[in-house]
Formats: sequence, structure tokens, C-alpha cells
Amino acid sequence: MDTKRLLSDPEKSNYQSVGKALREAEKKYIKTLDNRRMFLAAFSAVLGNFSFGYGLVYPSPVLPVLEEDVDPVLHITDAEKSWFGSVFALGCCVGGISSMFLNDRLGRKLSIMFSAFPAAVGFLLMGSAQHVSMLLLGRILTGLAGGLTSSSIPVYISEISHAGVRGALGACPQLMAVCGALVLYALGLILPWRWLAIAGEVPVLLMLFLLCFMPDSPRFLISKGKDEKALQALVWLRGPNTAYRGEFQRIKESVMKASSSLSWAELSDPYYYKPILIAVFMRCLQQLSGINPILTYLEPIFNRTKVILRGGYDAALVGLVRLVSVLVAALAMDKAGRKILLFISGSLMMVSSLSMGLYIHFTVDMKNNSTNLTITMNDPHTHDAHVNYLEIIPLVCIMLYILGYAFGWGPITWLLMSEILPLKARGTASGLCVMVSWITGFVLTEAFLPVVNAFNLETPFFFFTIICVCCIIFTYFCVPETKGRTLEQIESYFRTGRRSFIK
Repeated sequence: MDTKRLLSDPEKSNYQSVGKALREAEKKYIKTLDNRRMFLAAFSAVLGNFSFGYGLVYPSPVLPVLEEDVDPVLHITDAEKSWFGSVFALGCCVGGISSMFLNDRLGRKLSIMFSAFPAAVGFLLMGSAQHVSMLLLGRILTGLAGGLTSSSIPVYISEISHAGVRGALGACPQLMAVCGALVLYALGLILPWRWLAIAGEVPVLLMLFLLCFMPDSPRFLISKGKDEKALQALVWLRGPNTAYRGEFQRIKESVMKASSSLSWAELSDPYYYKPILIAVFMRCLQQLSGINPILTYLEPIFNRTKVILRGGYDAALVGLVRLVSVLVAALAMDKAGRKILLFISGSLMMVSSLSMGLYIHFTVDMKNNSTNLTITMNDPHTHDAHVNYLEIIPLVCIMLYILGYAFGWGPITWLLMSEILPLKARGTASGLCVMVSWITGFVLTEAFLPVVNAFNLETPFFFFTIICVCCIIFTYFCVPETKGRTLEQIESYFRTGRRSFIK
């Protein structure tokens, strides 16, 4: 009899019916909304991610040019090459720390707008550089702006969007970062390196201009006691002829539960520490999978492995594949779900990293009898007259890796961070995630060239393979499915531990 009572637990049944009723009501409400202004606000914000992606891969076409000593003003040493590639991540770390305070004080929108100033100054310094120190300072400033946008934009988008489009819009920061990188690779084929930096000013200034006309997050405004402004913002985002008052009330109730700032004692509550740990570990694994050093040194890697095409064209092709992959992921995220895409993503990255490492081990390093990446970086045109079609394997491997990353661990990590973090801790915890992420990214990017020069190019790729296995295991055991759930339902899952709000 006890067994029967357990199997038909009325309390569990009630929670399941409540979760189902909430989801049905949300679906009906979503069908009535006018999304055009919300999309405009999201586009205005993610221009910051475009600038971030553009600045991140700036060294890829620039390093080979600086190594050739074509510019009479600048000469870059081997140690400075490594710093030029990695110091951007250090700036991102500082930006992540800054966002922990700015997000909860200035608000999401003003934090994004503030990022425009270091970005504009950084690109100007690199475009007019008369010494390597100006290049490095420019990289730090553009990185600082990237750190601010990395934590502020996903939170802003998650808070202005609704459950029906949050997955697709949540992929937009990654999508625009990919577009920025692709534009950089393409412009690198036709523009001098100084003009590449000047061109980076355009999206920064456009973002600053458009955001002047966009509302702040209704959640943030309610948390600051500005209910009237919050209601106006919600009407602007959803349209005046919708049942926006019901959503406003739900948001207000959620905010009121988290009205005070997070204390150290509260971190012992699973409701707070579980989502924070999940978000931090996901960002750490994302960086350890190797995306930053691969994108930063993409042209040098292709020159080292002597792919059939010139390194610049290979990089542009990879950027195009990355863009298509993120577009597919954005469309699939609210249909297939987050976890299945993370599994597919981790598997593709694992296979491609392993294949790249094996190819380099058995062909490139044995053939060249050299481990120094910077030697072959200097001469990207030293291909044999006889075309060996096996040399397309590195391009295919990197494309597969980028496809996998862009399909899951790229956009979904950003999205889940903004979805699962409780409102009370969202500003501080998102900054913490970005800080941990970019410290990891800096260490990995700074260590990449020395490791390659000491242990061969295949060594980091074998390391990335191990990390991708860890990504798959972590997804299975730790990551919740948030597809089609409101932020309130996700918070209820961590608060109660009942999966009826998630499943």
C-alpha cells in the first residue's frame, strides 16, 4: 500500500499539473506578442558582440604581416607575438570583474553602452600604433570592452525576451561574435592591418547610437523600484495590445523574492550555488576546449600545417562555416533542446581535435622535423609544386571543430548562463563567469605558442580532445534542460529541486 501511495504521490502530481498549466498559459500569451521592437533592442545590444568577435581574432591576419617586417615602424619579437594574441583575454578578465559591479549599479543597457568607450580607444590605438606597446594597450582595451559585453549582453537579452524566442535570441551574442570574426577575416584579405583596426570603430559607434533609443531591462528597473519605467519598457517590448500586465506581475513577484543583494551565507543554499557552479564550470570548459588559441592563431596554424590554400583564405572559409553553424544552432535550440546540441557539439569537437592531433603527429612534424610554429608562420607560401590532397585534412578538421563549437558549446554556454543564474545573483555571478572564463582563456592562449614550440603542434590538440570528453560527461550529469521554460520556472526548479518545472 505504501508503494502505491508513493507511485501516485498527490504532491508530485500537483507540481506536474502546475508546471504544465504555466507552460500552456505562456504559449498562449506568446502568440499575442509583437516582437519587432524586442528584436531591434536585441540587435542594438549584440553589435557589442560583433565588435568583440572582430577584436578577438584581430591577430590572425595581422601577426603574419608584422613578422615580415613590412611595416618600418614596428618590429615584433616572439615573446610579443604571444602577448599580442593573449592579452585580449586579460582585458576581458578585467571587463568581467568590472561588470560584476556595473551590471547591478548602472544596469544592463548602460553597462553595454559604457563598453563602447574602451573599444573605440583600443581600435584607435592599434590603427595608429607607433610601438608594440600601443598594440598591446589597444588589445587590452578592446578586451576590456569584450569582457563587459560578454556578461552584460546575454543577461540583457534574456531579460527583455520571452520563452518563445529566448533560445534563438540567446544565440545572437555568439552569432554576432562569429559575424565579427568573419568580417575581420574577409577584410584582412583586402585591407592593410591598420585599416582593419579603424574599420572596427564602425560597429562600436553604431551600437552606442542605437542603444540611446532602447529601453533598459524591465527586471532591472523593477529591482531598483522603478515600476512605472519598467511597465513602459515592457509595453515597448511586447506591444500595447497584449496581456503585458500579467507578465509584469510575474516578473515583479520574481524580483521581490530576490529583492536584497546576495550574502555569503546564502551561497550555501543549493538554489544559489548550483546554478552558479554550473555556469562557471561551463564557461571554464568552453575556454579549455581550445577555441581562443585556435581562432587567435588560425592563419599561423594553417601556414604551419601547409594547407592547400593560403592561410588567409582558409581562415575566411572557417569563419563562414562558423557563421552557418551558429545560424543552424539558433534555429534548432528551441526545437531540439539545449542538452542534445551540447552532446553533438562536444562529440564533433572531440573527433576533430583528435583527428587534427593525429594528422600533425604522423605527417606535419615528421615531414618538417620542426616544432617551431613561428618558423612556418613567416612563409605562408612555401607549398610544394606537387599538390597533395591530404593537406586539406587540417582545414576539414578545423571546420568540423568550429562547426561543433558553434553548434552548441559556443552559443548555449552564453545562453544557459543568462537563463539559470538566479536574479538576485545574476549581475555578480555573470561577471564572475566571464572573469573565470577569460582568466582560463588568457592562460591557454599565452601558453599555446610556447607549448607548440616545446612539444609540437599536436600536443594542444590532444589536450583539447580530453577536455571535450569532460564537456560531454559534464553535460550528462550537471546541465538542466531549459528549452521552452520561463525564467521563473527555471528558478523554481533550482529552488524546489522538482523536475516537473523543467521536464
